[in-house]
Amino acid sequence: MDIFIRKAKQSDYESLLPLFRQVHEFHVFVRPDLYKVNSTPVAQEFFESQLINDKQHIFVATVGNRIVGVIVMKEEETAENSFVKARKVLVINSFCVDETHRNKGIGKKLIKYAFEFGRSLRVDSVELGVSEENTSAVEFYRSIGMTTKSRRMEIILKPNE
Repeated sequence: MDIFIRKAKQSDYESLLPLFRQVHEFHVFVRPDLYKVNSTPVAQEFFESQLINDKQHIFVATVGNRIVGVIVMKEEETAENSFVKARKVLVINSFCVDETHRNKGIGKKLIKYAFEFGRSLRVDSVELGVSEENTSAVEFYRSIGMTTKSRRMEIILKPNE
């Protein structure tokens, strides 16, 4: 199986919607208090605005002429101040391999491509957020050498408690 990685194009939108839905539906399932059911979680206008933003990067993985994976990233910079050092980070905002094509090396190839792309941008690190509930994703990220940088915790406050 030949996996090819390329920059996303405007004409990819319809093919990417099912992948964006898979990511969004997982989040809705895990946290319905935060995420709304939405059959179009990424509007076409928003997708197109990402494509023309030079700090945003979307790559797709294809097998034959079918898109089977996507990674959406954004460059972020932190200016140095008295508290922190200057940093340039490539943040992965969305990452999905079609559920029918998982465990075939597509995700590993796509994310390693993202790491190489980050090196070409001379970023200090590649970072992402992942739900604690998504244990298979956490294990995948660990398997490719990522480590936990921080943990965001919460307490949900209900009225009259």
